Amino acid sequence: MNKRPLILITNDDGITARGIHCLAEAVRDLGDIIVVAPDGPRSGQSSAITVDSLLRLTPREFGEGIEAYSVNGTPADCVKLAMHALMRERRPDIILAGINHGSNSGNSVNYSGTMGAVIEGCFAGVPSVGYSLLDHSHNADFSFILPMVTEITRKVLSTGLPKDICLNINFPKGIVPKGLKMAAGARGRWTEEYEGYVSPHGKPFYLLTGKYIEENPDDDTTDNYWLSRGWATIVPVRPDQTAFDQIKPLEYLTL
Repeated sequence: MNKRPLILITNDDGITARGIHCLAEAVRDLGDIIVVAPDGPRSGQSSAITVDSLLRLTPREFGEGIEAYSVNGTPADCVKLAMHALMRERRPDIILAGINHGSNSGNSVNYSGTMGAVIEGCFAGVPSVGYSLLDHSHNADFSFILPMVTEITRKVLSTGLPKDICLNINFPKGIVPKGLKMAAGARGRWTEEYEGYVSPHGKPFYLLTGKYIEENPDDDTTDNYWLSRGWATIVPVRPDQTAFDQIKPLEYLTL
C-alpha cells in the first residue's frame, strides 16, 4: 500500500494559472498529487455546481509525476467530480485550493470559487485549505510565500483539522510575510457595485465595479488589519451557516 499522502489540488483561476502550478511545486515532496481544476477562469463562483450541462474530465499535461485533469465546470464541481470519478478507492488526505491570484480576505470568502472548493472538501470530511495572494497579476510572484505554504500544508497533513472546519489563508503581496496571524474575517460591504453603460445599439448593460468599505479597519482581530501590515492570515471557516444561538429566540415565529 502506498503510504504517501494523497493531495488533491484545485483552484478557480483555471488549470493554466501560475498560482496552481506554484502550489503543486510547493507541496510536491509531501505526497502524491492529483490536480483537477477548471478549464478556464471561474472566479466568483462560490459553491456553485453544474446541474444542467455535461461535465467532462480531460487529461492535461501539468508536471512530471503529477496526474492532472481539467473540468468544464466550477471549482466545487472539480472537487465533487474528482472524488466521485478519480478517488473512489482512495480518498484524498488533504484538499488544497489556489494559490489564488487576488485576495479572499474579509467577506470575499462568500463569493470565492477558491473557497467554494475548500468548503466542498470540508463537506466531504477532508481537511481543506485555501491559499490566496493579494496580487491579481497573471504573472504574480509567489516565491515569497511558498516556504510558508509548504510548512502549513505539512502541519495540516500531520495533525488534521477540527471536524467541520476549513482554512482561508491569505498572503500580502511582494514580501516575505512577517509571520502568520490567526484572525477573523473582516466585516464590510461593497458600494456602487455596478457601472451602467449603453451599447452602440442603445441597449443598457452593466459591469461589476464598486469599492469595498470596511466596517472597522483598526480592528486588530481581523485578517485585513494584519494583511495591510505585512502579515499572512489564517481564518478558520465553518461551512454550516446555521445561527444556532438564534433558534430559541426565534421560536415565536413557529406555527
